Amino acid sequence: MATFNWAYITPDDHGAAFGPTGSVQFMSGARDTSGSVNFMYHTAAVGELAANTLVLTGTLVVTGTISASHFHIEDVTKIDSTGSTTFGNTNDDSHIRTGSMYVGRSSPSTKNPLFEVNAETRQIIFSGSGHRANYDKVSVASYTTTAASHILGVSKTGNVVISLHSGSVGGDGQVLVIKDELSSRSGIITISASVPAGNFSIEANSYYELSGTMPAINLYTDGTNWFVY
Repeated sequence: MATFNWAYITPDDHGAAFGPTGSVQFMSGARDTSGSVNFMYHTAAVGELAANTLVLTGTLVVTGTISASHFHIEDVTKIDSTGSTTFGNTNDDSHIRTGSMYVGRSSPSTKNPLFEVNAETRQIIFSGSGHRANYDKVSVASYTTTAASHILGVSKTGNVVISLHSGSVGGDGQVLVIKDELSSRSGIITISASVPAGNFSIEANSYYELSGTMPAINLYTDGTNWFVY
């Protein structure tokens, strides 16, 4: 027949938990835990908070990595980042900033950027770097420009018609450069203001002709019509 000894446990051997309902517990003393309204876990929806929401009022310091599928940041005063970053995932995303922007190599400081947008002087500055614009080769007899057009190199032989898009499409200030890349041409390059027909002009006319040996022309729009400069 087995025998059992007595065990006596004093009340001091039991820990107690304190704090409001839903508070995340932390060790507050010997065998005791407590909670705070500043660190709450809501299993049900509360006000604007969804169910299963952890709420911290105060400062969070993380020495490791934070992994999340979504970040909603209300106020940021400074961001320090290394490595590659990606912003946006659709064409209608807008990334708006106030102030100047500097882009450069890792060795120069922001005082010597390769590319700068200066909000004070309202200038875009290229320092120690080349400038590269959109280039399209015109290899067909009929070609229509778009808002993305900038430099057009005409390589098609014979007569070529380049139809300009309306300045309202590209916006005031859009610039076009058209260059005949052939050293000898038997026809004429006609620049036509006819898309849509009759709604705008080039140099107050419906078309403009390029002739001679390897001619070129610079155009800009005021938002409606096109002009040579």
